[in-house]
Amino acid sequence: MHYRTLGDTDLQVSVLCFGGNVFGWTADEQTSFRLMDHWVAMGFNFIDTANSYSHWVPGHQGGESETLIGKWLKRTGKRHELILATKVGSGMGKEKNCLSRQHILQQAELSLRRLQTDYIDLYLSHYDDPDTPVEETLEAYQQLIQQGKVRYIGASNFSPQRLQQSLDISRQHNLPRYICLQPLYNLYDRESFETQYRPICKREHLGVMTYYSLASGFLSGKYRTVEDAQKSVRGEQVIKKYLNPRGLKILNALDQIARETKATPAQVALAWLIRQPDVTSAIVSATNVYQLTEIMQSAQLSLDSSQIDALNAASA
Repeated sequence: MHYRTLGDTDLQVSVLCFGGNVFGWTADEQTSFRLMDHWVAMGFNFIDTANSYSHWVPGHQGGESETLIGKWLKRTGKRHELILATKVGSGMGKEKNCLSRQHILQQAELSLRRLQTDYIDLYLSHYDDPDTPVEETLEAYQQLIQQGKVRYIGASNFSPQRLQQSLDISRQHNLPRYICLQPLYNLYDRESFETQYRPICKREHLGVMTYYSLASGFLSGKYRTVEDAQKSVRGEQVIKKYLNPRGLKILNALDQIARETKATPAQVALAWLIRQPDVTSAIVSATNVYQLTEIMQSAQLSLDSSQIDALNAASA
C-alpha cells in the first residue's frame, strides 16, 4: 500500500480515504462493520466522517456515522491502525454553519464520545462561518490541541480568500494552522481547484483530500441516460449536473482507457485523480465489499502519459 504524508505533519495516510457518510445511511451497521474490516485488512488506514452525517435521513439527527465507527473501533481495538478525520461546523440544515469557540468545544466532546476515542487525528472546519472571527475558531482548536484531543486541523468548503486569511492569521498570532484542504475535485470538477485552490495548497504546503472523487458516482459510468437516474438516491442530481456533452466525452475517454488497462471506468478516474499534483488522498465510499474491492484496485493502477493526456483533453 502506498502512503503519503498529509501536509506538513507526521500523518502517513493511504492514497484512498474511506468516506464515512454512508455509515448508518446506505450501509447499515453490519455492512459498515464489514466495510471497515475489509478497508483495514487491505492496508488502507484513512477514514473521513463528520458530526453531521447523516442528518439528512428522516429520523436522524447527525452523529450516526461517528457512532458506528466508534462501535467498530471498540469491537476491533484497531484505533491505533487508523488516521481518523471528522468535521465540525455544519448547521445540519436547521441552523447556520457555526465555528464559534463554544460550538467547537462542545461538538468535539460529542464526537469523541461517539467515536469512543481519546483523540481525533484530523479535525476539519466543515463549512466557513463568516460571523465568527477566525481568531476565535483557531483559539478553540488550539485549546483542543493543547488538551491532546485533536492532533491537526483542516478546512473544507472555504472560499480561497477565507482559506488564505485563516492561514495568514495563524502565522500572525501563532495559532494552529490548517494543514490540509478537503475540496471538491475530480475528473469533471476541475476548474475551481486547479485555478483557485491549488496555488494556495502548493504555496502553503497543504495536504489535499478530495471529496466527490467520482462525481457522485457519475465517473463510474453507471449514469448515461435519464432513465439511469432511478439507480440510486442521488441519481437525479447527478444527471442534472453531469449528463451533458462534456460529461459524455469524459465517459468515452474513461471507457477507452478502461479497455486498454483491463480496468473499470471508476478505477481509471481514481487512478487519474490520485496521480494529480498536490492530491494526497482521494475520498471514496462504497456500500458493499464487492464495490469497495473494485475501488481499492485503483490504487495499484498505472496510467501512462498518453492516457493521462487523453483524460486531460477530454475533461478540459
